[in-house]
Amino acid sequence: MIPNPALGVVFHWLGGLASGSFYVPYRAVKRWSWETYWLVGGVFSWIIAPWIIALLLTKDLPLVLAATPGKNLFWCFFFGLLWGVGGLTFGLTMRYLGLSLGMAIVLGLCATFGTLMPPIFNGEFVSRILNTPSGRVILFGIAVCLAGIAIVGLAGIYKERAMSPEAQKEAIEEFDFKKGFLVATLSGVMSACFAYGLAAGDPIRDLTVRHGTPALWQGLPVLVVILLGGFTTNFVWTVLLNVRNKTGHEYLSPETTLAPPNPGAPQPIEETALAGPATSVLTTTPAMLVRETVRVPLLRNYLLCALAGVTWYMQFFFYTMGETQMGKFKFSSWTIHMASIIIFSSLWGIGLKEWRGAGRPAVRLLGLGLAVLVGSTIVIGYGNYLATLSRSH
Repeated sequence: MIPNPALGVVFHWLGGLASGSFYVPYRAVKRWSWETYWLVGGVFSWIIAPWIIALLLTKDLPLVLAATPGKNLFWCFFFGLLWGVGGLTFGLTMRYLGLSLGMAIVLGLCATFGTLMPPIFNGEFVSRILNTPSGRVILFGIAVCLAGIAIVGLAGIYKERAMSPEAQKEAIEEFDFKKGFLVATLSGVMSACFAYGLAAGDPIRDLTVRHGTPALWQGLPVLVVILLGGFTTNFVWTVLLNVRNKTGHEYLSPETTLAPPNPGAPQPIEETALAGPATSVLTTTPAMLVRETVRVPLLRNYLLCALAGVTWYMQFFFYTMGETQMGKFKFSSWTIHMASIIIFSSLWGIGLKEWRGAGRPAVRLLGLGLAVLVGSTIVIGYGNYLATLSRSH
């Protein structure tokens, strides 16, 4: 297959749109704790969607996985486990920093580690990147991307300074920049492990192509293994929360009880899509307070979680397609993917009024940062195009 970097960039933009949008359906889930709706959505993200789509679009999936060397399966699964840790702490970042600023910091670190570490580890950074014109253009595009991420992060800092404490609490109830930055660092480094898992899956790609899978879909079997690792991490954590918080009944119960607010006690933190994965807060209510029994929209909640889960999976469905179009510098796909996620998640942040009251300097910086990020994807795509020209001569 002849690489087409321009088409690859489009695929990565579509993946970024999916990733930047998947939280939105969770906002409409009613009367479920975070651990419940996160696990239900995760079953669709990490198990159902990857297997169904891979079975439909690739050849001999069970045989391909059975023929893959055990060490490759292990590393794909292991990096998926580590990426799962990044996903859980990513939700805490959303809780403390909000969608726009949180994603900027996490994905900036994730872009750096996820893009540069594979070629460095493989000993190709100098020979294939620094010593080739196309490689240097791609490296410049990565630097432009990181600059754009820094500008978006700076816009978030300006927003923090401009907004009143009341406005901050309205937009992001638990805003805490220092705590959020520490959690974001851990999340960014761990989240980059997904890129390492993709690199470890090259033998799986070779096997599935030899079995007759079209080159465009060769990455789908790799996702099955990596996401199984991610599911394992998230399953363990959410079930522990179900047990600790006594919320396991929510999966099947058509009713739940709500206690009236207790003015003398701290108010529980509402679990929302923007809060994302986080440890649930245990609260107690005096026994004399009357509890109200309310209906739980079970079918609606399951459908919304399914929509969120499948939307999340589509980011990597399009990612693997885009990666096949980037030629020998496919590692650069990770940077384009991160930039695209920030672009679309920031637009959602604007739509959800996170930037209301942030002030003109913050909004202008945000616009500049998004423009720089778009430019970075174009520069990286051009570098990959130069690489295809050098191969054709």
